[in-house]
Formats: sequence, structure tokens, C-alpha cells
Amino acid sequence: MKLIQTYESEGRSLDELSEEDRFMARFGKIPRLSQRISTLTFMGNFTESIQNIQPQLDAIIAASMSVRSSMKLKKILEIILAFGNYMNSSRRGPAYGFHLQSLDLLPDTKSTDRRHTLLDFIVRIIREKYPDLQNFYTELQFLDKAALVSFDSILRNLKALERGMELTRSEFSAEEENPVLKTFLDTNAPLLDSLKAEEKTAQDTYESVVEYFGEDPTMTLPSEFFSVFIRFIKAYKTNTEPDFLFQISIMCRQPQMDLIAELKRKQGSPPVREGKDGAIEDIITEAVAYRDSEGRHSSLHHVSSCHHELPGI
Repeated sequence: MKLIQTYESEGRSLDELSEEDRFMARFGKIPRLSQRISTLTFMGNFTESIQNIQPQLDAIIAASMSVRSSMKLKKILEIILAFGNYMNSSRRGPAYGFHLQSLDLLPDTKSTDRRHTLLDFIVRIIREKYPDLQNFYTELQFLDKAALVSFDSILRNLKALERGMELTRSEFSAEEENPVLKTFLDTNAPLLDSLKAEEKTAQDTYESVVEYFGEDPTMTLPSEFFSVFIRFIKAYKTNTEPDFLFQISIMCRQPQMDLIAELKRKQGSPPVREGKDGAIEDIITEAVAYRDSEGRHSSLHHVSSCHHELPGI
């Protein structure tokens, strides 16, 4: 366009130019060309942008609500807590709970022969004593999709859409109510408002479920929160058909008594709150961090208070 302007300033005829250059000469004389191009680009991409954001919000809302409302998941976590409290009942008071990240430790807490894990025992107990809980993961929806969501990215995209909508409104005013712009605004401005409201709903729903599980929503990304459940479900499914056999009688002093009922019977005192973080490595393995004489970190893992009833744990 600068070349064409120079060409015309020299008094030369546009008829001597090619058809493409003559088109550009006319195109360059359109008022507010840059704003109009930006508006057209925004209008052309609007539907695709909405279709990209909407499923992410839906996934966050569905995953958050399913995790929060799943009664089977609550029972699974109760059983895991009962295992930790029962194993250490003679050494410490019962704990209220544990951080979700501690679920990652269940497949890593192994017997002395390294053949079995604590998760192996938990899966066996669930299968034999709580069969209705075996498919708890069917109540948890859209975890994989929710774990991929970035609220920061969604907010940036929404702000870009808001700026584009404001530019379109400005062009509509300057164009003296252009019918094309009017139709676009009437149809799509309410869609954007609805999407903004749904983003707020997704944020509130996510923060609620994170707080419900004792975590800080300002410090916990969806990729971290939902991935804990994804990994736990994967490990659980891997162990649903273990290749070893053992007797329930090795699990507790009274083999036919419900594990949680036994815990409540043995521990009459009120539950104590875990110290710094209530991690299950304290509840189950009583891992104790220490420094050796040279100041290096190490750890003492171990032993269950009922080690004589739980051979190899």
C-alpha cells in the first residue's frame, strides 16, 4: 500500500498496474481498514473459540462435581484411613485424614519380601468385604479432560473474546448499524456472557472440591488435583486381580470383624489432628526424616504396630 501511495503521488495512472495491484489500491482506501480487518477476523474465529473453551469448562464442572459427590470414593478413602490408623493404633492416636497426594504411596509401601504392596491388601479387602465399592471409579467423570485444563489459558482467551466483542460494538456504532454486525452482536454477545458466567461456575466448583479435600485451590492446579485420582484409579485397576492369595486372618486380630468397626472399637479416644500435613507416610509407615552425622537426609521407614499379625508389612 505504501508503494501504491508513492506510485499515485508521482501522478502515474492506476490503469498501468496489474489487476491485483488495482484491487489493492481500492482496498487501501477503505476507512478504518485495520479495525475492520480485526473485526472480521474476530467474527470469523468466534465460533471456534467458543467451541474450544466450552468443553474445558464442562470437564472441570463435571469432574469436580463427580469427585465431590461420589459416596463410593468417600468409602474407599475411609478404608484407606482405617488401614493406616489400625496399623498404628498402639503407637499413636487415630488421625482425621491424609493428603490426597499420599495415595501415590500406597503402591510403594511394600512388604519385606517386596512382592506385595499395601494397595494389594486394600484391593483384596475391598473385593471380599466391600464388593459394592469395587467400581468406585465409574462415579468419577471427565478426570482425564479436566486434568488438561488451564484456568489461566481460559481467562486469557475470554479476555481476548471480550476485547474482540468491544471492537465489534465500536465498529457497529461507526458503521451506522450495519445489519451484518447487528446480527452477529445479537446472536453472539449473549453466548459470550453465558460463557463468562460458566467460567465463574467452573472456578467456584473446582475451588469447592479442592477445599473439601483439604487443599489450597490457589496453589493446586487442575492438572495436579485430578491427576492424583487418575493415578490412583490406574494403580487400583492394575491390582484388581492380584496374582497372590492370602488369608484375611493375617490382616487383624479378629479376622471376621469389619476393619472399620474394629478400628472404632479399639480407639475410643477422639481422633487427633495430624501435625504438619497428615501425610499417609506418617499414618502407615511412620517415615521419620533425620540427618546423619554428616548432615545428609535419610529416612526410617517402617514398622506397623501389628507387624506380628501382618507378616511382611
